[in-house]
Amino acid sequence: MKITVGQVPDLPKSANFKLFRLLPLMALTLFAQDITFRVESKLVVVNVAVRDKAGNPVTDLKKEDFELFEDGKSQSIGVFELQKLSSDVLAPVNMVEIEKTLKERGPQPTTPQAVPTFSPIRHQDRRLLALFFDFSSMQQGDQVRAKDSAIKFLETQMTSSDMVSIMTFANKFQVIEDFTDDRERLLTTLRRMSLGEGAELADTAATAADEGDDSGTFAADDTEFNIFNTDRKLSALEDAAKKLGAFPEKKALVYFSSGVSRTGIENESQLKATVNAAIRANVAFYPVDARGLVAAAPGGDASVASPRGTGVFTGSTQRGRASSFNGSQDTLYTLAADTGGKALLDSNDLTMGIRNAQNDVSSYYILGYYSTNAAQDGKFRKIQVKLKNPQLQAKLDYRAGYYAEKTFQKFTSSDKERQLEEALTLGDPVSELPLALEVDYFRVAKDRYFIPISVKIPGSSVGLTKRGGNQTAQLDFIGQVTDSAGRQVGGVRDQITVKLNDADAAKIGQRHLQYDAGLTLAPGNYSLRFLARENLSGKMGTFESKFTVPDLSKSGTLRMSSVVLSSQKEAVKDAVGSADNNKKTVAGHPLVQNGQKTIPSITRVFRKDQTLFVYFEVYDPTLDPDRKLPSLSAEIDLLSGGRKALASQPVRINRLDNVSRPGVAAFNFQIPLNRLPAGSYVSQANVIDETGKKFSFPRNSIVVLPQLM
Repeated sequence: MKITVGQVPDLPKSANFKLFRLLPLMALTLFAQDITFRVESKLVVVNVAVRDKAGNPVTDLKKEDFELFEDGKSQSIGVFELQKLSSDVLAPVNMVEIEKTLKERGPQPTTPQAVPTFSPIRHQDRRLLALFFDFSSMQQGDQVRAKDSAIKFLETQMTSSDMVSIMTFANKFQVIEDFTDDRERLLTTLRRMSLGEGAELADTAATAADEGDDSGTFAADDTEFNIFNTDRKLSALEDAAKKLGAFPEKKALVYFSSGVSRTGIENESQLKATVNAAIRANVAFYPVDARGLVAAAPGGDASVASPRGTGVFTGSTQRGRASSFNGSQDTLYTLAADTGGKALLDSNDLTMGIRNAQNDVSSYYILGYYSTNAAQDGKFRKIQVKLKNPQLQAKLDYRAGYYAEKTFQKFTSSDKERQLEEALTLGDPVSELPLALEVDYFRVAKDRYFIPISVKIPGSSVGLTKRGGNQTAQLDFIGQVTDSAGRQVGGVRDQITVKLNDADAAKIGQRHLQYDAGLTLAPGNYSLRFLARENLSGKMGTFESKFTVPDLSKSGTLRMSSVVLSSQKEAVKDAVGSADNNKKTVAGHPLVQNGQKTIPSITRVFRKDQTLFVYFEVYDPTLDPDRKLPSLSAEIDLLSGGRKALASQPVRINRLDNVSRPGVAAFNFQIPLNRLPAGSYVSQANVIDETGKKFSFPRNSIVVLPQLM
């Protein structure tokens, strides 16, 4: 388990998460002989919608009619208020007058700098609707449909109680219009909102891998970057929910998107953190799939390349496309279901998604109480609201509970250890310290596989302290692996002190730290939950992922390990922090050769002045019956737009020299990137077992950035 210093900051800047903190309930301050008691309480707000048998809002109840419980304990209701909302639709707007006003005003900037930030202003008897346009997931046509549906809603379906806010996300989250009932201002903002921004980041739903390309030729696969785009989208939604949390009223956030694909190794903790932030802020998500009702051609439309191989005839191409499309809607459904909203999928009337939010937020009561449970343990608190008069027979709609706040302050060593273990099991993940993680596999025995776990942390998130002649940082790592039955089958636990000289410490904000550990597992399906803590500030980050260790002994195809891409090799002795210097452990690590360790590039981002290192292993190749030797060949192709942009020199292996691991053929490639233009590429390994007549073409998407000046 070691820490290395990376060469480039290739984590998305938007992966900058914030921890939700609470002040202590009571602080005691002594001034000479005077004693001052300072009390701060946490007010819990619960919005309760009450409907009769016919589904109509009940608006004549009083504070004394309600009973409120937290974890089964009765709570005293300290805040009671009725929000009475109207459903009267405003008169249609005069479009001629609005167009005339727009021309008279001329071009107006819609940047968020000109808009005041959210402030906790009360909106009595108002329905708060936030329209969130995720341009990073929508192609330009989808952006146009989303914008037009919002304009149509404002023109024909906005009521006198509605207050609307407009938010966007392309490269960063922006609030371009605060809550207002000025319909002309909202329409002006929407009409002047530029489209096309962020469309190049939109997910590619149908990929070669999904289509089951069995022709042996290459087709582009962009799914690698859906991992990081997904976290960026969810992080933006989390930020939006926290901003809306300043308002005690019930809020509905209508999320216009073209689906959120979740493929590969991704941080499932971010989805949980987003949902929990929305629940704490009394925000319900109403996702709207801007693609509408899609009738896809069996072989794909003109926006994608023609299918290859026999998949279009066997149906695997169609199944892959359908599975990819449905998968992009799963996260939208989860966001809605877990926050009390509704998802609008497969409908061409996108305004229905806004109307769903409008209809759900009818008249309701605001109940507030000061919790009698002062523990800031991050655990879930169950809320129950009842009517004292059972004869009312009304239906109550409210949130099921909330996660208590967590305090991560400096404790004793035993307190810190307990805190770390508890944080790993919390249902509300911590997402203040951004993490990227990669899990690979290498066979070490017929039924055992070594699983390297690599974790990347931006250097800008790590605090340093001066000790002697070095700058130091202390990091804690803990992780657990469970099988498909939920049993814990492995784990890691390390505390590493990073030591940097002044020159490296000055550049830490432009670099990253990378931690690696490993464990041995049998073939199967597993879940990994990993947590890191930076001990100067107490910032923590959680990463959750599912991964599969294949049983290569049952595979009839070419048996291969993971393909590791790297931009850096480093001497094992040069690690800036280490928790295990056991020479036997280091010698058995597949990524260590001749004292040099290949550092996996988790985010697959490289620069033109770097070298691309590729490492993988082939197991049990077919041996020539006469010479008892294998005949393996491989090369790495970098492709762009379906065309070969760069090819490595081919490598041939005609003997197996690994004494400690028999039956293993290791391939190493070094590819300078200085001849490639900056852009997105796909690295394809063409591996052929000539004797056994077997082949494999594993692919990974990469990005090449311009050289640093």
